[in-house]
Amino acid sequence: MKGYPVFYVKVWKACFEIPAGETLTYSQIARKIGIPKSARAVGMALSRNPFAPVIPCHRVIRSDGKIGGYSGVGGVRKKMKMLKREKETGFDA
Repeated sequence: MKGYPVFYVKVWKACFEIPAGETLTYSQIARKIGIPKSARAVGMALSRNPFAPVIPCHRVIRSDGKIGGYSGVGGVRKKMKMLKREKETGFDA
């Protein structure tokens, strides 16, 4: 992924590995890429994801279980719909 910050690419790759119907938190992604105190930066990287929904940033939620943000078309409401559909079907939204 030339032309993108290395940190963003690490975040996007970790996000890509989240199976349909499952979620990880921003903190879990931060730990997974080896930078445990970078949860906010993870959120920033996901907000700049040009590859959604192929890289499923909608599968990343807050540590308190709340949905978190979604910068894609439709915002948080769309994120909730995609997660619900994936959990019901087991397939990508």
